[in-house]
Amino acid sequence: MTDVFSFTEGRTPLLISIPHDGRLLMPGQADRMTDEGKSIPDTDWFVRDLYAFAIELGAGVIAANYSRYVVDLNRPADDAALYEGQVSTGLCPVRTFAGKAIYIDGETIGESEQNERVGNYWRPYHDKIAKELATLREEHGVALLWDAHSIASEVPALFPGVLTDLNIGTDSGSSCGSECESAVMGVADASDYTAILNGRFTGGYITRHYGEPENHTHAIQLELSQRCYMDEEKLSYDAESAVRVAGTLRKLLSAYIQAAGEAR
Repeated sequence: MTDVFSFTEGRTPLLISIPHDGRLLMPGQADRMTDEGKSIPDTDWFVRDLYAFAIELGAGVIAANYSRYVVDLNRPADDAALYEGQVSTGLCPVRTFAGKAIYIDGETIGESEQNERVGNYWRPYHDKIAKELATLREEHGVALLWDAHSIASEVPALFPGVLTDLNIGTDSGSSCGSECESAVMGVADASDYTAILNGRFTGGYITRHYGEPENHTHAIQLELSQRCYMDEEKLSYDAESAVRVAGTLRKLLSAYIQAAGEAR
């Protein structure tokens, strides 16, 4: 399929992945879904808009066009759990983060359908990431992956209380070099936003799978609290707030690029 993702080539070693801002559903999928499911409430709203500056920065960008309710690109194809003991919505979710049914009574996703979704939607996205990182590593001597996410500031089923603004994950330091981690956290800690390293979100499949600092490939995930740039109740974009947080995102990415270059 040719419309699974959009891609813009960059001129620096940095590739930004945006796996959960997609809004499209598979043909016929909506007919099987509840009204709650069709509203795709767990979308990483407006992340593509937030990172519009990345092209100017010289980063490549890959962004999924299909909803995580088709297949969750940040989970392994075998659907293994990412966070032990935590609620998981799965590779092909059937419930929302709030625990509400995505599909009407009697509708299920069998193994055959799940495998088809992996082949048609999951595999092309990951094949492109792998190919692009290999190209960046060959051209620049290093490849940097930034996995860009956002989430509602309060999701009781996933975490208690209110989420920190900037949730940076490096798989507890395994997915990127210490220089990159320190540089990014230095900017985050100096910003106007609350920040935490490897807290509730340590990085999903994309960060853990592609981050191989020993092979000059670094990966960092940012889970951004949606209260930083939108009205969470109305699901509307707050342009003024978005400009401010985008300025911090630019600084985080610039620090990441610079640290990786100096560490080579």
